[in-house]
Amino acid sequence: MVEATRGLHSDLLDFQDHQSILAEVTAIVSLMDHNFDCRHIKEAFNDVERLFRGEYPGYQACNTHYHNIRHTMMVFLAMARLIHGVRIAGWNFSEKEMNVGIISALMHDAGYIQRQDDHEGTGAKFTAMHIEQSKRFIEAYYKGNDYFQGTMKSFADILDCTGLNTDIDRVNFSSANDEMMGKILGTADLLAQMADRYYLEKLAFLFHEFDEAHVPGFESEIDLQRKTVNFYSMTKNRMETGMGNVNRFMANHFKARHGLDRNIYDDAIDKNIGYLKHILEIGHDDLTAFLRRNPIKAL
Repeated sequence: MVEATRGLHSDLLDFQDHQSILAEVTAIVSLMDHNFDCRHIKEAFNDVERLFRGEYPGYQACNTHYHNIRHTMMVFLAMARLIHGVRIAGWNFSEKEMNVGIISALMHDAGYIQRQDDHEGTGAKFTAMHIEQSKRFIEAYYKGNDYFQGTMKSFADILDCTGLNTDIDRVNFSSANDEMMGKILGTADLLAQMADRYYLEKLAFLFHEFDEAHVPGFESEIDLQRKTVNFYSMTKNRMETGMGNVNRFMANHFKARHGLDRNIYDDAIDKNIGYLKHILEIGHDDLTAFLRRNPIKAL
C-alpha cells in the first residue's frame, strides 16, 4: 500500500491484486471487532473469484466487461470501508450482520454469470433480472448452512438496494440494521463504479451491456457518455435522499484508517465527471479520442 498522503482513490490499493483487497477488508473488519471471525468472508471471496473465472461448478466465466470482477472487488472494499465509517459514527452491527452485508457486496452481481449450458449471448442479457438471480445464487450457496440460517430475507432486501429503481422506503426490512446495510451497499455500488479510474472508458462496455439487454434510452456509446453527467446528478440525489446520505460517513473511515480528512471516493468521482464535462464541452464527435486508458488491462 502506498502512502496515504497521496490520497487518490486508485493509489491506496491495486485493484488487480485481489488478495491485497481481501487483506484490507479483513484488516478493516478487525478494526471494528478484534475477535471477528473472517472465515465466512474468506470462503465467499474465494468462491466468488472462482465464479468469475469460470471455475465454479455449473457456471461459465464472467463475460461482461463493465459488471466484472474488478467492479465486484471495488464494491467489496467500498462496503467494508463504509460499514467502518458508519460504525465510527456510533451504529452497531453484530458479527453476523456484518458478514451478511459484506458477502452481499461480494455476490451482488453474481446474477450476471451464465450457467454452463447457456450459450446464448452474454450475461449482459440478465441486466434487468440480475438482482433476482444474485439472490437465488446466494440462497443456493448457503442452503443447509447453519450459520446463515434465517438470513435469506436480509440478503434479499440488502441486494434490492442496488437496484436504481428500488424505492427503499417501500422495502419491508426485517430490522433497522438491515435497512442501514442496504443503504450502505446501494451507496458502495454507486461510489465504486463512478470512482473507478477506468470509469469513463468502461462506459463503452456499459452501453454494449445495455444494448444486449434492450435497455432503452441510449443510442450509442457516445450518447451514454453524454448522458452520464445527468446520471451523476441523479445518483447524488439518490445517495443523499433514498440512501439516507450514508456516504457522509465514508470520511470517518479515511480519517481513522489513513489519516485523510476527506472522502477520496468523492475526489475521484469529481475528477472523472469534471474531465467528462471538459471533453463534452470540446464538442468532438468521438469522445474516446480523449480517453487513453485501456480498461481491458483492468479486467
